[in-house]
Amino acid sequence: MLFSSSIFLFLFLPLVLLAYYLLLGRWRPGQNLFLLLASLAFYAWGEPWFVLVMMASIGVNYSFGLWADRARSRGGSVWIPVVLAAAANLGLLFVFKYLGFVLGTLNRLGARFSVPGIELPIGISFFTFQALSYVLDVARGRGAVQRSPLKVGLYISFFPQLIAGPIVKYETVAEQIDHRRETWEDFSAGCVRFLTGLGKKVLLANQLAVVADRAFALDAGALPTSLAWLGSVCYTLQIYYDFSGYSDMAIGLGRMFGFRFLENFDHPYACRSITEFWRRWHISLSTWFRDYVYFPLGGSRVDSTWKHLRNLFVVWLLTGIWHGANWTFVAWGLLYFVLLVLEKYGRVGRGWPKALQWLYTMLMVNFAWVLFRADSLSHAGAYLLAMLGLGGEESALAGFYLRENWSVLLAAVLFSAPTARWVGARAKARRSLLLDLGYAGALLLVFFVSASYLVKGTYNPFIYFNF
Repeated sequence: MLFSSSIFLFLFLPLVLLAYYLLLGRWRPGQNLFLLLASLAFYAWGEPWFVLVMMASIGVNYSFGLWADRARSRGGSVWIPVVLAAAANLGLLFVFKYLGFVLGTLNRLGARFSVPGIELPIGISFFTFQALSYVLDVARGRGAVQRSPLKVGLYISFFPQLIAGPIVKYETVAEQIDHRRETWEDFSAGCVRFLTGLGKKVLLANQLAVVADRAFALDAGALPTSLAWLGSVCYTLQIYYDFSGYSDMAIGLGRMFGFRFLENFDHPYACRSITEFWRRWHISLSTWFRDYVYFPLGGSRVDSTWKHLRNLFVVWLLTGIWHGANWTFVAWGLLYFVLLVLEKYGRVGRGWPKALQWLYTMLMVNFAWVLFRADSLSHAGAYLLAMLGLGGEESALAGFYLRENWSVLLAAVLFSAPTARWVGARAKARRSLLLDLGYAGALLLVFFVSASYLVKGTYNPFIYFNF
């Protein structure tokens, strides 16, 4: 079930809110149980059999959490439950997401394995990392163990962030499971955040996707340079509004129920370095790898440059692999490893004019998104060559798509910068009834226009559902 779908907006969400607030009042155990059941129903709507995988993950990690807490409280080693929990979670992820890719790769090298047709459970990378976070945080004493499997189930399966993040670390919400506080102010702020994300997704990302998909579907060897650039720019903006829009909706929904999730995006396209970009893009994933992989390896506080390079390499290799079972994702992760090493050790960008720093960063990010979006390494190479003028003959296609979508592109570029934050800060300083009414009216307009697109059944994918 998609957040940007009629069934969610007009049936599932209203019913869940009514039951949560009117029927269950402030009976916290009942509210938590209801949210767990609603979350499992939400997942089962599109994945009726894979909800069993989700429930198995909940049961296994609940048990490992108890084991790790018992070992820690008795002064024993938590390594055995932690290692087994990592093996169980990553093994589950490997079977569903990577087994076919690995066997297919081995077959191309001469092996003769039978490649099973395993369907990928939606959002498995997100809920697996979240489940593992529970065991790791309990083992580290960063959150109290849950004696009730239902509460572990709610943490892992809570529907706002279940299938496309943000990845919520257990330590950030452990107290909120029983002791959150719902207020009208939070509920209102959550509604605003949800509508903002809905507008990003439906009015910007979905429209940009049409142009991007058209460009990437063409034979890259015959792709005109102008259309190659337009397609790459549209995809760069599409993936930002698609993913940040979903994160906005998830954060807003969580706040409606009293949960406060950490931010997942902070205007990454306004950055002037690759390092800064990754502090602002998919913050929950980079934070997860930082806390559970990079820091345990020693981070940057190691006694040699080689060890630091090793730590960066491991993190970015895993980041690429996390995104998908394709060599393009591995290459994408390793490209960022190279770019970060060039910044940290080659001093690339340091001392440059600010405009040149931003231009370099955006070019590298754009090239990386081409690699991310392409179907294969050869497709990515041919597409990048087309961008460099080595593609097909020019045509009127780019001009046509630009004329049809210039207003969407302009809005996407403007709001990828902290434009809304700047306007909001000045509006707040001059707050008046007229401005408040205008803001409320703009949000209602976003909702009604978005709803009209959804009712018409327009193109409505979510990129990160594939991960």
